[in-house]
Amino acid sequence: MSTLAHTMMTAARSVDSGLGAPGDLDRYPYPEAPAAGRTGPSSWEGVDTDLGRVGRRSTGNRGRGLHGQLVQQLGQMIVSGDLGADRPLVPEEIGQRFEVSRTVVRESLRVLEAKGLVSARPNVGTRVRPVSDWNLLDPDIIEWRAFGPQRDDQRRELIELRWTIEPLAARLAAGHGREDVQQRLADMVEIMGHAFAQGDGITFSRADTEFHSLLIQLAGNRMLEHLSGIVASALQVSGGGPVTNCDRPSETCIAHHARIADALAAGDAQGAESAMRQLLTVHPEVERVVPAPREH
Repeated sequence: MSTLAHTMMTAARSVDSGLGAPGDLDRYPYPEAPAAGRTGPSSWEGVDTDLGRVGRRSTGNRGRGLHGQLVQQLGQMIVSGDLGADRPLVPEEIGQRFEVSRTVVRESLRVLEAKGLVSARPNVGTRVRPVSDWNLLDPDIIEWRAFGPQRDDQRRELIELRWTIEPLAARLAAGHGREDVQQRLADMVEIMGHAFAQGDGITFSRADTEFHSLLIQLAGNRMLEHLSGIVASALQVSGGGPVTNCDRPSETCIAHHARIADALAAGDAQGAESAMRQLLTVHPEVERVVPAPREH
């Protein structure tokens, strides 16, 4: 029985929404999407200094208390342009404004420096760096850009990257007979079917992200594995734009995933690549930049 047929048969079963066991999905918590158009304050004045009220925390900084929340707040302000390039960041002033210790400020600035957002130099201090210096593949920066003024550019760039990465990963994955991972892929398709039947969009999204991460791992290319965070970030921030046809759970979306899983199980490299291209919706800007290749 094909993955698609199995999925469609099991989708109607009554299940509770905690379908984490097959892919251990509880290891992948996701933040709620922020309010549309949310950006940081235009200056230090008026900044909400109660960090406990920060509404969202990115994946990279979740669960790290004040330190993680300060990274989130300052990162959003830098990426949104509220703290422009070459803007000096005085640790003492930050500590006073956000009512946090010198240690929290210092560690937060180190994280932002590692992301390329700020630089600290003797006799110069800490300053915001230009966009050209940012680590644009960092999952936090991807998320901050996707929900800030650069949201359209970020989504288009993510679409283009996915369109380049994932069909290749699908082709390579078909040449690796790791049955355990292939079974996990089939499990994710089944979980997506269950979640769709139950109207559980959160579980659907988690299984979708797990599916794509597993596929890239199955490709057996370590450099591609390092790019898997881009795909995960793209899926997490896709709610505001047409990144894939899985922006909203649907039987068509599940069917495309099932075809990919079936092609991988059959060792059909061309079929897996073709099914992945069908899954990825071609955004108008992407179609102009990256035209679809001819099928052989």
